[in-house]
Amino acid sequence: MLKLYTDAATKGNPGPSGAGILIVGHGEPVEQSVALPVMSNHQAEFRAAALGLEAVINQGWQDEQVTLITDSQLVVDALDKQYAKHFAAEVTAIVQLADQIKLVIPTWRNDHNNRRAHELAQVGLHAAEKRLAN
Repeated sequence: MLKLYTDAATKGNPGPSGAGILIVGHGEPVEQSVALPVMSNHQAEFRAAALGLEAVINQGWQDEQVTLITDSQLVVDALDKQYAKHFAAEVTAIVQLADQIKLVIPTWRNDHNNRRAHELAQVGLHAAEKRLAN
């Protein structure tokens, strides 16, 4: 079983954003920091989850059971219900990705239990801020 930790960081709401992804369970952990465009915090959390699911697929691990761990209750509820008011496109994107994976178990954890993904999201946010400044 894989553990996929995702988090987003946004400065302002909306504002420049970053995503952090950590995948553990297959040898060395896979870590990604991604600079995102200006978006709301909720949009960034959905994008972080989508990027994490894409990373699982790109690694060729879609036949694995994946526990998706996020500090966004909205993302967890959206995956469970396949619906989130005002975020239909985002929900469709993550559901389509999750459908390509054997089993995705969305799990909420507070940010203290999602620390590394949070740190990676901060790196992505700083890169997004630098990109906007140039």
